[in-house]
Amino acid sequence: MTEEAKKLLSTFEARLRHLIYLHDELKRENAELKRLLEEEKKENERILAEYKELETSYTNLKTATTISLNGSDVKETKLRLSKLVREVDKCIALLNE
Repeated sequence: MTEEAKKLLSTFEARLRHLIYLHDELKRENAELKRLLEEEKKENERILAEYKELETSYTNLKTATTISLNGSDVKETKLRLSKLVREVDKCIALLNE
């Protein structure tokens, strides 16, 4: 084998090792990205479930206040309803991020 052929082979082998290294790095990084996306998906599902719970509570409370309000608990009910609306708004904001 000539010196030029040895040099070309050596260069080829070095580049091949570098490509193998890059391939392994990409596989590792892709696995990490996949893990992070799965975590993000679980967090989004948790937030959505909380939002749905709050939405149901809000609807129930709104219905209850419409049906059976008396003069003494109107203020307390309005405060609870206002707090619940703020919580629902927070969940909506989180979902829209």
